[in-house]
Amino acid sequence: MADRRIRVGIGLPNTNPGADRELLTRWACEADAGPFSTLGVLDRVTYGSIEPMTLLAASAALTQRIRLATMIAIAPIRNTALLAKEAATIDVLSGGRLTLGLAIGARKDDYDATNGPYHTRGEVFTRQLGELREIWSGDEIGPKPVQMDGPELLVGGLTDIAFARVARFADGFAHNGGPPRIFAAAADKARAAWIDAGRPGKPKLWGQGYFALGEDVIEPGRDYLRDYYAFTGPFAEKIAEGMLTTPQAILQFVRGYEEAGCDELILFPAVARMDQLERLADVIG
Repeated sequence: MADRRIRVGIGLPNTNPGADRELLTRWACEADAGPFSTLGVLDRVTYGSIEPMTLLAASAALTQRIRLATMIAIAPIRNTALLAKEAATIDVLSGGRLTLGLAIGARKDDYDATNGPYHTRGEVFTRQLGELREIWSGDEIGPKPVQMDGPELLVGGLTDIAFARVARFADGFAHNGGPPRIFAAAADKARAAWIDAGRPGKPKLWGQGYFALGEDVIEPGRDYLRDYYAFTGPFAEKIAEGMLTTPQAILQFVRGYEEAGCDELILFPAVARMDQLERLADVIG
């Protein structure tokens, strides 16, 4: 895959059972030394997961090269000023390597746990996107991000309003997974919204998928995905069955996303074991 145009990153297993300090720190360091473009994290409050912004701050200090990304963070459950300050801090600690992917999220329990504005989350999110840029460019709340206009900003979601937010506020679109054909349809909508808004150039397009390599990790990986996505009901089984389990499946998935115009693809481990990073590095590298 040395001639690929798409960049391939790897997820930190921050939502996976068994991900402890030793594994996460080693994972970040080995990913930085490997063929991966980005370290991604997922976001969930009411789950036994490691908080993503804190983990990216730690990873910023542990790494030198690899970009850091939220795929995605739930913006409306967070105070906007604190979110802006956290993101700017990670950007400073990493020397300008943060990509901040944001969306409204789909889990009501995360809003309940944080007293978040679930019923007005769309309105709140739209306002936040504008305020983040204002904070990063202003002098009241520091630090100043290293990246000139603030951290690279991605917006997720599959509604017309979500694509309008991409075109109005963001540098690109973050897709939440699925086969390449699903990504391709969403990417077309992101590009169309971009053109309708009169933005020059094209939106950056990011995707994601899940993998588990090795016969002994396939069922544990699917069990994790069923549990993590249990809130979707029967759709959780489709997510679990869509997990990539062979090198051939991963290569086909990457090529499919590349053909659909994806710029960056983050592959998340379904099992928190170091051999998963090593096996994926062999496939990608």
